[in-house]
Amino acid sequence: MRDVLPDAAERRLWLESAIHQVFARFGYRPIETPALEDLRFLESGQGGDNEKLIFKTLRRGLDLAQVREVGELADAGLRFDLTVPLARFYATNAPESPAPFRAVQIGAVWRAERPQRGRWRQFTQCDIDILGEPSLLAEVELLTAGGQALAAVGLEEFTIRLNHRGLLTALLGVCGFAAQASPQVLIVVDKLDKIGAEGVERELREAGHPEQAVGALAQVLAKADAATTPDELARLLPSGIDERLLEELRTITDAVALPVGAPKARVVLDVSLVRGMGYYTGPIFEVAAPGLGSSIAGGGRYDEMIGRIGGQPAACGFSIGFERLAEVLTPAAADQSGRVALLWREDQDWPR
Repeated sequence: MRDVLPDAAERRLWLESAIHQVFARFGYRPIETPALEDLRFLESGQGGDNEKLIFKTLRRGLDLAQVREVGELADAGLRFDLTVPLARFYATNAPESPAPFRAVQIGAVWRAERPQRGRWRQFTQCDIDILGEPSLLAEVELLTAGGQALAAVGLEEFTIRLNHRGLLTALLGVCGFAAQASPQVLIVVDKLDKIGAEGVERELREAGHPEQAVGALAQVLAKADAATTPDELARLLPSGIDERLLEELRTITDAVALPVGAPKARVVLDVSLVRGMGYYTGPIFEVAAPGLGSSIAGGGRYDEMIGRIGGQPAACGFSIGFERLAEVLTPAAADQSGRVALLWREDQDWPR
């Protein structure tokens, strides 16, 4: 964890204000959720590896002499993202919420990471979500609003990578992987940018998956970069995959309105994109920007999470990596970008 000095704190306030202004124009209203959440929600099996990084709090009035299992020590923990708390929030407050419900949250989250450069144990996330909208209008609006927010703070070049969890599952089935093995296979595929196609193939073989299935998937992943449009992806994928999944991706890419303020922004398809969270059920996306090795934003559809807690199941979200965005828009970067420098030096309309 870290302290934030005045110059950086003022810049972060400006970023938050600028982002809020864009999202407000799309009808997103701010909500707040507690830092602490019930472990029943945090450990629901939907948070991927982040569930291993929860800061847990001891039960009040605990008598250690009566404790028989480790699980009895804690009943709450610090939130590791803003999506799980939002699902609980909506399940609790759905009767008083409009349908669809548009929410924006900017707040701190905590993960017990191994300390290293660029990975903090406390950091800020910036999320917008649409709840109660089952159609692709949600994905299109989120990507349009998110893109405009990034452009509004001076990011002129970024790439939206788009995929579909249903397409990934169908691909694994056509290649020959057992349905129950899909989560484990996707965890390995998610490492593609770190270990390459050969590394993914090697790990899958070592895990004992069928040789024919591993080989078929490896052929697709080796050509993943060559398919950036729906038509190119259709030619790359093996036969037997539902055409409706590709049509959904085509609809999103055709309808997203990229911001005028980001002339180098674009949308591409990436069949290797996985997103590590276990709660995604439909289209998924990440945003990459020059100068960063990892994504600056991401999200997708997570219908089943809301339904498990209660309330309408349809849900889709977009999360900006606030810390990474603040890193890109440093004073040095602002000096190189006249537009950001102008905003930072002359438009100092920050909340006080």
